[in-house]
Amino acid sequence: MEIKKAEFVRSISRGGEYFNPGLPEIAVVGKSNVGKSSLINMLTNNRKLARVSKQPGKTRLVNYFLLNNAFYLVDLPGYGFARVSKEEKKSWDEMMRSYFEAARHLKAVLILMDIRHKPTAEDLMMVQFVEYFAIPYVVGATKADKIAKSKRFNECARLRRQIPSSFAYEIVPLSSEDGYGKEKLLGILEPYLQSEEE
Repeated sequence: MEIKKAEFVRSISRGGEYFNPGLPEIAVVGKSNVGKSSLINMLTNNRKLARVSKQPGKTRLVNYFLLNNAFYLVDLPGYGFARVSKEEKKSWDEMMRSYFEAARHLKAVLILMDIRHKPTAEDLMMVQFVEYFAIPYVVGATKADKIAKSKRFNECARLRRQIPSSFAYEIVPLSSEDGYGKEKLLGILEPYLQSEEE
């Protein structure tokens, strides 16, 4: 799959504003500093599509991007950022829960984790959350450029051992800096999008 066209469509802040005329969705979620915006820009070949902030935790809305006029890539609010209040964290949790409950066309979730570190408690809770809603998911191991290519497979294997899961899922090492893993990830996601059309 190749992304030839990508555009921002709209943002929502509450489940009641859920937006989708019937196209399949792939949601992207992860810790606030894991590089969600950079990854979205890398996948879509557009460095200005998703705003990259120097201060993590800026994505506080559910943002819809229309790709190839065929499906939505949905950027969900980041989690686990220590500098926000408990009230803000609670509102983010509620926003994501309302999204998952309302997203009837959601086909898969891309859960991003830093390849260099152990999954955080929030990462593991997100895996449990997605499994609770019985949504297929892929783990994207970001910032792969920060480690040697020879170590990437082993680090992904370590991540798999550290993620308790009852679902089968893929782990893909990714780098927004050099595009590493882009084709593999898009290839994994493509069948989920085709199932909507059949």
